[in-house]
Amino acid sequence: MRLLITIMVVMLSFSSVAKPLSYYFEDDVVFDPAIPTPEEVLGYQVGEWHVRHDQLVRYMEVLAQKSDRINFEIIGRTHEQRPLVMLTVTAPNKLTQIEQIRQAHLARLGNNSKKANDEPAVVWMGYSVHGNESSGSNASLLTAYYLAAAQGDEINNLLNNTVILLDPSLNPDGLARFANWANSNRGMNLSSDPKTREHTENWPSSRTNHYWFDLNRDWLLLQHPESRARIAKFHQWKPNVLTDFHEMGPNSSYFFQPGIPSRKHPITPIENVTLTKAIANYHAKTLDENNALYFTEESFDDFYYGKGSTYPDVNGGIGILFEQASSRGHIQETINGPLTFPFTIKNQLLTSLSTFKAAVENRQALLDYQAKFYNQAAELAGDENFAGYVVEGAKDSTRITDFLALLEQHKIKAFELTKPLKAGGVNFTTNSYYVPLAQPQYRLVKAIFSEQKNFADNTFYDVSGWTLA
Repeated sequence: MRLLITIMVVMLSFSSVAKPLSYYFEDDVVFDPAIPTPEEVLGYQVGEWHVRHDQLVRYMEVLAQKSDRINFEIIGRTHEQRPLVMLTVTAPNKLTQIEQIRQAHLARLGNNSKKANDEPAVVWMGYSVHGNESSGSNASLLTAYYLAAAQGDEINNLLNNTVILLDPSLNPDGLARFANWANSNRGMNLSSDPKTREHTENWPSSRTNHYWFDLNRDWLLLQHPESRARIAKFHQWKPNVLTDFHEMGPNSSYFFQPGIPSRKHPITPIENVTLTKAIANYHAKTLDENNALYFTEESFDDFYYGKGSTYPDVNGGIGILFEQASSRGHIQETINGPLTFPFTIKNQLLTSLSTFKAAVENRQALLDYQAKFYNQAAELAGDENFAGYVVEGAKDSTRITDFLALLEQHKIKAFELTKPLKAGGVNFTTNSYYVPLAQPQYRLVKAIFSEQKNFADNTFYDVSGWTLA
């Protein structure tokens, strides 16, 4: 009888991991009651169930309808025709002038005479490019609610000094598959056993998109509609900071960049690392205040430019990778004790908010760095011992057409030869194309054609480089 009672107590203790809004936000955060909470739209507390993509989109639509701080936009569709959603968030008076603000932001790049005075920093918040790393997308519900409903000086300061581009799900098809898996295998009484079906998703996992492709390796190659839509929006704004929220194994804690210092791409300016470290101090402070374990500079790297956390680094921005230990369901036993889904969501929310604070307080430094990044392009190209690359296109018109389309998506200029050219001992016909170094995307041109094989540290997280050639 005593054994039976003990088992019942354990089962009841895991009957729910639902947490109210007060679990996620500090007591002094005041919200506008006219803005619906996630629970009022979803019908459950954030973290009680894994949010379905259609529910996520619906909540973002509701926020845009209720708040004068938010524009809602569908920027593309996945292979399964799910909408790729983007929220643009800023102060109401700035939102009515958002196109002028965007054009002014781009006008400073490559123009030494234009200075940033009251210009807002552009912050792109990207969640859950891997569908089964879902704490990010679930945290985006709370981040969006905060941006729409929070009241007071802090949120006003944020909205007046930034334009926030919030991408709640970078991989809708994968997120939808995983929500279905986790919710379908969730018991009325939750199991924390790592071997239960809820925690052991069948192959192929929901990490990937419809065609089982890892979208976090597609920022350069742009083979999928999710990536193409995202890159088009990226270059419309050229954000100063881009966040990339992931998950890792359940027995870890929380990681944020910088990665291992010796493992950065040699083309990335050292000022990028300096600013990444400055922003990291804000994450450390907020996690310390919440007694959450974390580490930085001990794992991962900042090398391959085809990932969400590194593509901004070669485009004048600061890319930041976040990795949260995953509950891979609703609760899982780990070496650190029971890990709940709401806890993982809260950590992703905390570092979302610390990113906002960092962007506001480092606004001028971020804007100045980005302007310098592009203003230096012509000078750096002039220091090279060659002028550019020539690509032969006569032998395969389909390949060269796709190649040129890819360059165009990355805002790289290529010019068809007007007369035959001999370069590097090779004769090129007029069907060939010249990609000059002297253009705003100088660093990206160098990166995608690089065949460098030796580096300060020849160890890579998984990918060194894929040359477009």
